[in-house]
Amino acid sequence: MRNNLSIFYQLLCFQLLVLCFQITISSSSSVTQLCSYEESVALIQFKTHFSINQTASKGCDSDTISHPKTNSWKEGTDCCLWDGVSCDNITGRVISLDLSCSLLSGTIPPNSTLFHLSHMQRLNLSFNDFKNSKISPEFGHFSSLTHLDLSNSWFSGSVPYEISYLSKLLLLDLSSYSVDDIVSLQPPKPILKLAKSTLAGIVQNLTKVREIYFDGIDMSSVDPKSFKNVSYSLTSLTLIGCDLRGYFPDSIFNLPNIKTLYLMDNYGLIGQFPKSNWSSPLENLLVSSTSFSGGLPESIGNLKSLQGLGIVFCDLSGSIPRSLGNLSQLRYLFLASNHLSGKIPSSLTNLTQLIDLYIAYNQLEGSIPDCPNAFPNLSTLYLCYNLLSGTTPSRLYNHPILTDLDLSNNQFIGHIHEFQHSFLKFIHFGNNKFQGSIPSSIQKLVNLRSLDLSSNSLKDAISLDMFSKLQNLSYLDLSSNSLSVSSNNELTKICNMKLLEILDLSRNNFHGIIPQCIGNFSQSLSSLNLKMNKFHGIIPPAFAKGCGLKNLNLDSNHLEGPLPRSISNCKDLEVLDVGNNKIHGAFPHWIEGLSKLQVLVLHSNKFHGSIGDSKNTQPPPKLRIIDLSRNNFFGPLPASYIKNFKGMMNLDESKAARYMGERDYSYDYSVEVVVKGLEMELVKILTIFTSIDLSSNSFEGEIPTTFGELSSLRGLNLSHNNLTGHISPSLGNLTQLEWLDISSNKLGGQIPNELIDLTFLSFVNVSDNQLVGPIPRGKQFNTFENGSYEGNEGLCGLPLSRSCSSNVQQALPWMNSTRTTTQNLNLGGRLLPLVMDLDSYSEWLWVLSLFGWAS
Repeated sequence: MRNNLSIFYQLLCFQLLVLCFQITISSSSSVTQLCSYEESVALIQFKTHFSINQTASKGCDSDTISHPKTNSWKEGTDCCLWDGVSCDNITGRVISLDLSCSLLSGTIPPNSTLFHLSHMQRLNLSFNDFKNSKISPEFGHFSSLTHLDLSNSWFSGSVPYEISYLSKLLLLDLSSYSVDDIVSLQPPKPILKLAKSTLAGIVQNLTKVREIYFDGIDMSSVDPKSFKNVSYSLTSLTLIGCDLRGYFPDSIFNLPNIKTLYLMDNYGLIGQFPKSNWSSPLENLLVSSTSFSGGLPESIGNLKSLQGLGIVFCDLSGSIPRSLGNLSQLRYLFLASNHLSGKIPSSLTNLTQLIDLYIAYNQLEGSIPDCPNAFPNLSTLYLCYNLLSGTTPSRLYNHPILTDLDLSNNQFIGHIHEFQHSFLKFIHFGNNKFQGSIPSSIQKLVNLRSLDLSSNSLKDAISLDMFSKLQNLSYLDLSSNSLSVSSNNELTKICNMKLLEILDLSRNNFHGIIPQCIGNFSQSLSSLNLKMNKFHGIIPPAFAKGCGLKNLNLDSNHLEGPLPRSISNCKDLEVLDVGNNKIHGAFPHWIEGLSKLQVLVLHSNKFHGSIGDSKNTQPPPKLRIIDLSRNNFFGPLPASYIKNFKGMMNLDESKAARYMGERDYSYDYSVEVVVKGLEMELVKILTIFTSIDLSSNSFEGEIPTTFGELSSLRGLNLSHNNLTGHISPSLGNLTQLEWLDISSNKLGGQIPNELIDLTFLSFVNVSDNQLVGPIPRGKQFNTFENGSYEGNEGLCGLPLSRSCSSNVQQALPWMNSTRTTTQNLNLGGRLLPLVMDLDSYSEWLWVLSLFGWAS
């Protein structure tokens, strides 16, 4: 019995041993299975079409390290072991090829051996440079393919219809719009196009697809309604920057499996959100920069899985629904730049997971909901540019992890309280109605980088020492308050702020001298605005080489002495404004070295002498606003210098129109100019704005004809000088001119008829000269009133009450035009033919009709 049991046991053990051996053999054979020779050759031949280029994978995901995977591909080795290649464990067939971020540069021709890999299930060629080659229709013949990623690889042309043959696809990514493009707000021009028929095929045949990424593809010919029948399996649909136009079907918002839906940067895309029964597993919804309109429905509160909601730069209206407070998983809420009104619902304080809240640039009113434990995870709060009012909740000052707080451009009142935590990096309270002092706790915010308290009613003497301790501070704007300092040397304390880029103390009661360090304490300082204070003394001649200033505004102080030549070391300077001081000296021809200078304001100082007309001096090539008014300049107007105002010639307005300033900080440069006889501040300076103001000096001689070459000039003021001669007809070439003031000179002759064709001209002042003859009539000249011409005894005709009938011969213009017509002159019943200048035809008829001579 025992022997039988022993034999049975031995046999059983032997069988188990054989079974284990077979499993081991099977396992060993699967591990050592070599890929097929044909596919190995196909991969090697595919590799030969490409070179390795270190920039070919630019923009690759930050989590992925770009490297040349094909360098490991060697003939005579098992291709299943090559980098990026995966094979079936049993057959050895290549079933997956991942060459993403492989630095490949070249093209994929239609006969590429890539298409010999017929068992392919996954193919990823993203983030390479395929040199604008077309996507071959052969991609559609990978019948087993479940994942196809050709994104960000510089394919061009039309997406082939054959892509719709890939009925087993779970993922299709053809995007040409990377994360870097989204962050920089500079979407690339689409180079792939998707036809209506191709999209229809994809929607109809890809019934299993879960993820579709078409960002950056040109879909302008596609009807967005084509997505209405997309697969119910869809979990992700991203269509960023596709130039979609038309109505987007709201049924997509209710797909049973949809988690990610991105539609941003499709400005022609119209749509509304489901008004009722909105229920889906959406986690991220981004619809910014579209034409979606209507209100946010209360049913949005049913999206219990929602983590991110972005609807910025749309046409939303109505109020913020209270049901948003039900979205307990919400981490990011962006509703800025819409037309939302009403109050901020207190239910939003229930969003305990919220990290970023942007509801700026709306018409929200009322106060900020005050709850002691509101938003425990909030890092960023932007409420700027609304109509919010009341006092600010204490929670904002004691929040333990808040880093960015922007309440600017509202109507908040009361005091700014002391801050209790030092995590804050960004505080913008500008343009409100805050009163009192600047809280002393500011000096403890060691992480602070940007502080804007401008345009409030803050007062009292402050110590700038509180800011000098903030070693990370790069932006400080205290402008337009009633702040002062306790000592003349207080400004020297800014010399320790080594990272400061923008300093604006303008429109306060600061006094004292400007410290020697002002031109060299920070090479990163790009904008210094001390305008409209009470600083005195000289401008320190200590602007060092490497000075990074772009904007230097010292207007309206009590500064004296010469304008220091060391300013020429600031090679990036774009705006130099020292107007309304007591600065003296000759015209600073050294500005010739400031190649980026666009605005020069020296008005209301004690500059003197002749500007001169040397051919050896040139103005800065980009200069387009120059104001030398109310000084003591004399001599002739510098014709050659004026001729070289290149920045006022042939401006391409479609390309040049932008505001001057620091875009990284949304900080705009400003300047005061006289426009159409009125002094005004340009709080933003358009780069197409051009003007010359040489008024209230002692310039003499004639108006140079070279003014007529400044084809982009918008304003010219030569008033209150000693100019003689005639008004140059060349001014008629200034087709963009909007205002012309040459009043209070000694100009004679007639007003040139060439000025009639200046169709943008809305202000003219030629008063108090010695002009004669008829006032031109027609177009803009029919709108000007008496004040434009008074003080010229020889002028006649409308709008003056003095007619030209007293001396017809004086009134008639000279016949110096080649454009003529003939009119019969009726003198006592006798008809005489009279040849008339077509340019002044209407004026002739008006004069002749006074006498009944026209026939």
